Amino acid sequence: MKKLMLFMVSLIVAAGLLAAGCGGSTPAQPAAGGEAPEIKAIKDRGVLKVGVKVDVPKFGFKDPQTGKIDGLEIDLARTLAKKILGDENKIDVQAVTAKTRGPLLDNGELDLVIATFTITEERKQSYNFSDPYFSDGVALMVKKNSGIQTLKDLNGKKIGVAQSATSKKALIDEVEKEGLKVQFLEFGTYPEIKTALDSGRVDCFSVDAAILFGYLDDSTVILAERYSPQLYGIASKKANAGLAKLANDTVGEMKSSGELDKLIQKWGLK
Repeated sequence: MKKLMLFMVSLIVAAGLLAAGCGGSTPAQPAAGGEAPEIKAIKDRGVLKVGVKVDVPKFGFKDPQTGKIDGLEIDLARTLAKKILGDENKIDVQAVTAKTRGPLLDNGELDLVIATFTITEERKQSYNFSDPYFSDGVALMVKKNSGIQTLKDLNGKKIGVAQSATSKKALIDEVEKEGLKVQFLEFGTYPEIKTALDSGRVDCFSVDAAILFGYLDDSTVILAERYSPQLYGIASKKANAGLAKLANDTVGEMKSSGELDKLIQKWGLK
């Protein structure tokens, strides 16, 4: 009987050891209170990689004289770098457009995108977004001498929009509602659309109002109408939940402290 009991105990111990050895098939999880792997990777690298606009004055704009990129979204990137790395200057900013910002997140070239990235239900299926740090609406810029005063006046005309931006969809909904016929021409960058407007290739330049104000000059006017609220969020890869939480918490803290409002006022966006 004793031999049988010893044999049974041996089997139980062996089974326990075997189960422990098979644990390698399950991905290791951070210990309670541990650091998310994507945040650790940023710290190990020593720099936060952020996709930003370089053609949107007041949000992300590259000064042609100095080559410096600055704006509200660059300040947000600096705030996050300071929180993660203890130094706001430890950021590596990369120029993105509405078309390239998603793919650059997908392939891991960027940790975050802070680039007038509008939060939509469709986009939330592919990326994490923080709570909004800025709210806007789609607007219309036309030449002062065009005689265009409302969306209805664009019936039969051409509207320039950015590739992969939400402006086109917002306007399509309004155009269909009004029973109008317009032609949309898509461009890679905002300066290209402004050039097309100036040359008469398009009759209207449409994007979020705050972006349009960066291209306003003596020959153009922004119409009063606004369409489809545009809420900008900080985007990260869907898998990077820890980094997404940190970005969202930072936006929340900046709102609560009033720091975000100060930055919006600093850049003349309010």
